[in-house]
Amino acid sequence: MVNLYDIAYGLGLALAAPFWLIRRTARDKVFAAISQRMGNVPRRASTAPAVMIHAVSLGEMNATRGLVDRLRQHRPDLHLIISATTDTGFARAQELHGVAASSTAVTVVRYPLDFTWAVARVLDNLRPSVVVLMELEIWPNFLHHCDRRSIPVILVNGRMTAPSFRRYRLVRPIVARMLRRMAALCVQDQTNAGRFAALGSPADRIHITGTMKFDTATVAERIAGDDELAAAVGLKPGQEPIWVCGSTGPGEEQIMIAQYRHLLARYPALRLVIVPRHPQRFDEVAALITSAGLPLIRRSQPTLTRDPSPEASVVLGDTMGELRKFYSLATVVFVGRTLVDLGPRQHGSDMIEPAALGKPVIVGPFTANFADAIAHFRQASAIVEVDTPDALGQGVTRLLSFPQDAATIARAAQQVVLDEKGATERHAQLILACLPANT
Repeated sequence: MVNLYDIAYGLGLALAAPFWLIRRTARDKVFAAISQRMGNVPRRASTAPAVMIHAVSLGEMNATRGLVDRLRQHRPDLHLIISATTDTGFARAQELHGVAASSTAVTVVRYPLDFTWAVARVLDNLRPSVVVLMELEIWPNFLHHCDRRSIPVILVNGRMTAPSFRRYRLVRPIVARMLRRMAALCVQDQTNAGRFAALGSPADRIHITGTMKFDTATVAERIAGDDELAAAVGLKPGQEPIWVCGSTGPGEEQIMIAQYRHLLARYPALRLVIVPRHPQRFDEVAALITSAGLPLIRRSQPTLTRDPSPEASVVLGDTMGELRKFYSLATVVFVGRTLVDLGPRQHGSDMIEPAALGKPVIVGPFTANFADAIAHFRQASAIVEVDTPDALGQGVTRLLSFPQDAATIARAAQQVVLDEKGATERHAQLILACLPANT
């Protein structure tokens, strides 16, 4: 039955039509969502208990791997349903869980739009025993229909940024109703617990469990394949200092290039590696490097772009899935989307991965999406925080000039990662408690 939320969604879609019909990219996104996210999923044949895990996009989807493994260890009989909102998240779900899906143990689907009929189709066809939402993805119709079917909903890795909290407070009655329909909220820290409580979540359903992102980071000194990567792009770890800038965003690459030119006067052997966050920006960043007059080596075509004399050449990591290998080669790491304000949804990239590899890490001031991790690193003096382009250059200079200090920071960061592991198991236990008994 159509409700007020369905009417509101329909009106919103209609009112926005002049915008999304005119702009091709927006039109394509709307048509894709309508065609792919209306709940047209095959009916699950298995009668085994099922856990539906929803992750919005790439970062959240990566964290599902460890959770799925833990649940399978405890309950081999489980059927797993993995859903995603974005194209990148869906593609990653297929990469991570596609092989298992072929054995009918895992179903990968697109999360339905929050229209009654779409949500009802998904829940009726897939019949989850428990629904797990990663970080913060709550919709009123979805929670309402889970409640009607007595399907427990659990939030894991829960967090809420300050801007999101302010927006949710404007519609607190609606948010409170949704939160009361959830069986448990597993949040990353006390700050997030306070925000969910202030919005109406029952206090006895809030659990401070930490973040699973510490669990997904591999603590190691080297990554398999990093030697081959170094040879392919002409890097010489141990013989030359290497500054790796990972998951960078618009406006940051220009800063790194400018600082690199200054640093070369003091460290002529220094090599710079830039790995942009989004692949659609690879060509744009390549043009920035060459327009600055610096030799360029592209990872995707090293033999075509390598300079016969590679000193001072900048390496562009323009392939997918190799950032951790580049981090493994680094002397110093800067984690991107932290120095330029790209908006609340892009405040910070994952600094836990390079920390787990024992690298001294520099970040800018915009790290709200990793606030819990930053707090732990800061408390242990295990990270370098800068707030200006010049401070970034000074931070790199400090770490290169005082290698013992850099090593102390790196060891402390790696220890933080080790100390904070365990959230995945805590989440798994709460999920298992909501499942029917194993027979």
